[in-house]
Amino acid sequence: MRSLPLPLALTARLSPVVVLAAAGWALSSGPFAAPQAAEHKPAEEKTETQSASAPSTSTVSKAYPAAPAPCESVAKKTIESLVPGAKTAGKEIPSTDSKLRRTCSWNALKGYDYRWLDVSFEVMESDDAAQKSYEAHLGKKSGGGAVPGLGDSAYSVVNLTTEDKQETREGVVIARASNALVVITYNGSDFESKKAPSTDTINKGAIKAAKEAVAALESDKG
Repeated sequence: MRSLPLPLALTARLSPVVVLAAAGWALSSGPFAAPQAAEHKPAEEKTETQSASAPSTSTVSKAYPAAPAPCESVAKKTIESLVPGAKTAGKEIPSTDSKLRRTCSWNALKGYDYRWLDVSFEVMESDDAAQKSYEAHLGKKSGGGAVPGLGDSAYSVVNLTTEDKQETREGVVIARASNALVVITYNGSDFESKKAPSTDTINKGAIKAAKEAVAALESDKG
């Protein structure tokens, strides 16, 4: 079999991935207690008043406090099916904060067929923050549609690119589950025919990986 160079669009994916961790913050506040004429009140009433006016120390609980291990989030059988020839252990991308974001990649060239799969988890401080990030992700995509029954909300889109007559088809699935996002990227090319896999093949593959990743997130809860 002759050795074929990867197109520039795919070669670029092999460069180091810069992962930006989302920084969380906590806000605390409480009402100021009104001056009390304690000497005119019984001891029991004074205690109740002070307790009622004490600042609240409750914090918003997060369904998912940390990102799960991404390279263990998709079954080996699924990796073998979606990325033939790839090492099923995958390769985790270094992150500036692995509690907030973790990503695993698989890629392989088998014969003339090339496949790439990324599974990424992003953990936010709240459901609202995750929803805003989810909407921001969607704002960068065009076309596609909702994926029912996946997390609290999910969306998939598939795009075709051509460079030097070589087609590459890429599917992206973004799912939100409470305060976490799961982002799947799956693409492929055939270097002999220069054609890309079908939209259905890429879309179904990305959704399958997304379902397993969301399930892994939920099983790792708490």
